[in-house]
Amino acid sequence: MSDAAQPTAAEVRAAAEAVKAALDRHLAAVERRSGEDDPAVYEAFNELAAAAEEYDELLYDRYDEVTPFEIPGTEDSLPPYTGPEEPNALSVLIRRDYAVVEPQRLLAQAQRVADVEADSDLGDGAAAAVGTIGNSVHAALGVLFGEFEPDEIASRHKEFGLEEGDSTLWVTASDEPAEPGEWLDAPFDQADPQRVVCRFDVSSVFDDELDGDLADDGPDAGAGATGDELEPT
Repeated sequence: MSDAAQPTAAEVRAAAEAVKAALDRHLAAVERRSGEDDPAVYEAFNELAAAAEEYDELLYDRYDEVTPFEIPGTEDSLPPYTGPEEPNALSVLIRRDYAVVEPQRLLAQAQRVADVEADSDLGDGAAAAVGTIGNSVHAALGVLFGEFEPDEIASRHKEFGLEEGDSTLWVTASDEPAEPGEWLDAPFDQADPQRVVCRFDVSSVFDDELDGDLADDGPDAGAGATGDELEPT
């Protein structure tokens, strides 16, 4: 940032005072909270996070210094739970990302599945699958994900030439089970963050954070979250 665009010392001081005020409001909200998911506490938390982030940015821009603490970003936080205390139904929303790192392995595995199906008594559909794979990764993915359950794909992804990316699992509460076929056209559109009972995330950023901690603190540093662990929000 150029000198002309740098914040003034007064602006940094004002941001620090805003953090102090936000801390006081957050503590007061916590002391007065009416329950575990009091919206006033949630709002005060967000205000504190925003004030701290603003101060941290101005401090760095002006003095090339940072604060010694981090507050989780509000964009990654879930709002307070407002669903039923005793849900009558649940929905489990899962997303897993993969990169296709070995297309030839993927194609070979899909062709193997298609060949087995073609040799069975499954009819013309399997024979058609053999003819349509060729060098098409798109067709190969359709064959593999049609043959194997998502959990099996996850446990055997390297065999299929895939590399794991981030994944997330949300368990949401419902008053009543959905009608058959009701949400199939848009499976995630009706997900209500305020009805998330629990959430688990896996990401390579946990590995990066752990590596950074070990580099800073030495080989005896405590272990943190890793990409192989499920981390509840």
